[in-house]
Amino acid sequence: MKIVYIHQYFKTPREAGGTRSYEMARRLVAHGHEVEMITTKSSGKAFKKWLESEVAGIHVHRLYVPYNNSMTFIRRLIAFFKFAVKSARKAASFKHADIVFASSTPLTVAIPAVYASRKRRIPLVFEIRDLWPELPIAIGALKNRLVIFAAKKLEKFAYSNSSQIVALSPGMKHGIAKTGYSPERIHVIPNSCDVDLFSFPRDKTSAFRSRFSWLKKRPLVVYAGTIGKINGVDFLARIAKAMLNMNANVRFLVVGEGAEYNKVKEVAYSLGILEKNFFMIPAIPKSEMPMVLSAADIATSLFIDLPEMWNNSANKFFDALASGTPVVVNYRGWQAELIEKHSAGLVVDGKDEKMGARLIARLLADPEQLERAGVAAHRLANECFDRDKMANNLEQVFLDVVDKKRNMRCR
Repeated sequence: MKIVYIHQYFKTPREAGGTRSYEMARRLVAHGHEVEMITTKSSGKAFKKWLESEVAGIHVHRLYVPYNNSMTFIRRLIAFFKFAVKSARKAASFKHADIVFASSTPLTVAIPAVYASRKRRIPLVFEIRDLWPELPIAIGALKNRLVIFAAKKLEKFAYSNSSQIVALSPGMKHGIAKTGYSPERIHVIPNSCDVDLFSFPRDKTSAFRSRFSWLKKRPLVVYAGTIGKINGVDFLARIAKAMLNMNANVRFLVVGEGAEYNKVKEVAYSLGILEKNFFMIPAIPKSEMPMVLSAADIATSLFIDLPEMWNNSANKFFDALASGTPVVVNYRGWQAELIEKHSAGLVVDGKDEKMGARLIARLLADPEQLERAGVAAHRLANECFDRDKMANNLEQVFLDVVDKKRNMRCR
């Protein structure tokens, strides 16, 4: 197959951020398929024309569209639509393509995806990473009734033009089905675990720990990911404050960037814990994340108190599983149920940092339970969320769609 893959924020392991599209695409290439990745370069030196390169056998086509999590919502919308409009012609330029695969968010990737699908008369498979516009409405980013109306129309436009849809969680599948889309055509393929990448020997983490005089051999709790409004990372600062009275030896580390970076830092400072038992460092490339997580005793995945986020499929959660690190989440939903069912970490109340600190302190004080939780996390990664298995599932969706299209042509 020749696959036109549209993902606005394609990242490689050398960059900070999620690498799902890279990992899926390189496996498709390894299986003999041709992948044309339509994406952006969102920082660095500007350029006007499409920049083409090859990464792990993937043909990558980049358009310069400035973007970062610190932008206002309006500026981000402008970036979304700029890419959508300019990438439409590019996506439709591949004459012998068999299928279009578009990964959202943002939902605006539906515009070039549908255009290319119709222009080339090939099927479209649409991937939903977050439910839009449900999520931005829930967090108050979308308030204007006209904008909300337009966003819902775009959602239906995307779904109605898709042969099949890939959802990243069971809850997302349910949300898509509520719009009237056939559940039989929705496939749940969650974010996945790069088990080989994260198989970093824990006995070799001393190099990372020795970088920091405040860490050494002390217990470490890590948050590694976006520091945005919906993440509510200041909750971890409040847990760190409560932890001082329970176990002052425990260290908390935030690794990442985003619109709330300074806010979290200010909260930590106001609580008197910044550079005491709570520390922050900038985002690092995905290739370095295994060392960080292997050095951690506990990894966290956090969100503000918002039921709409319970359906998420956060990379940080799966990276923790892949590294065999116990996971702590402060929300309910399918990930919390997995943790509880398999005893792979803790589920804490996002409104009660003192109880959260108490539960974490108790887990850290029990090396045997901590070890069992890490083993359970790694087992989940291998048995349920291995990237190779998930990529095979995605490939099968593509093959079925393309075969169906070809059979229809022969009638």
